Amino acid sequence: MSEPSASRATRDAVVLVNLGTPDAPTPKAVRRYLAEFLHDHRVVALTRWLWCPLLHFIILPFRSPRVARLYAGVWMTEGSPLAVLTARLAKAVQAELPEADVVHAMRYGNPSLRTVLTDLRDAGHARVQVLPLYPQYSTTTTASVGDIVDAVFGAQGVARMRDDYHLDAGWVDAVAASIRTHWDTHGRGERLLFSFHGIPQRLADAGDPYPAQCRASVDAIVRALGLAPDAALLTFQSRFGREPWLQPYTDETLKALAGEGVRVLDVVCPGFAVDCLETLEEIALQNAEIFHAHGGRDLRYIPCLNDAPAHARALAALTRRDLAARA
Repeated sequence: MSEPSASRATRDAVVLVNLGTPDAPTPKAVRRYLAEFLHDHRVVALTRWLWCPLLHFIILPFRSPRVARLYAGVWMTEGSPLAVLTARLAKAVQAELPEADVVHAMRYGNPSLRTVLTDLRDAGHARVQVLPLYPQYSTTTTASVGDIVDAVFGAQGVARMRDDYHLDAGWVDAVAASIRTHWDTHGRGERLLFSFHGIPQRLADAGDPYPAQCRASVDAIVRALGLAPDAALLTFQSRFGREPWLQPYTDETLKALAGEGVRVLDVVCPGFAVDCLETLEEIALQNAEIFHAHGGRDLRYIPCLNDAPAHARALAALTRRDLAARA
């Protein structure tokens, strides 16, 4: 193995990590991606002897074709929305943080987080700062990234990971500004609904801080908008399986709002850094249909921050502070 170059050994590396996505909107690619994702004990904690046969012989054969069709409905010319937009965000952060080498990785799928971190370790970067693109911490997401960081770097002290940024002022202001821009362009809906990805209720009962951080984020964004504390609703989407997940559920709330006479609803998903299947398909299409079917007229989805300049500036500033704190 060659010795690390002097330039790399004196430069920091920053890794933006997102969840992941299939390489193509096909059943085979989706099955490969879901197999990796659902094998993670952080995601599904069932014993392997019970879970693996269920996963490989029932869930994956039936779920993969259906999920592939959903991906095909939102697939971009350049690829999966999550992959394309995460790469664009990394490029935008790099422009705001020229003193470091900014790359992106996926916890599941490509570019593989383990491979990216191993390459950075072998290249001999002075410090590696890992930023999971999950504003709110959860054992199901952030902790899983930490597992890989620890496996690659161990106790070397080269790599550090930020756990959350759910109350970071720059990020809060960027989300609030995106909502204001939406209102300036489209007018303001009758209600504002915040939808976050759910987790099983048992994890929250066991101490996972995720739901409390989601509430704190909503409260901070609402304050930044200058609204009353009760001006927005917090809900949770994307539940899977039969056990109870965090409530209130987004789809059930949409039915109730439509039944109460709400006709125009604004929905924002600040738990997602960039748009993906859960926002573009589940919220903007599936949940819009649910809202319409129960009497609502217009569900107006407010896009994620994606690679907006304010988002890139916020993440760059956050990372710069993290690196300075390590000096």
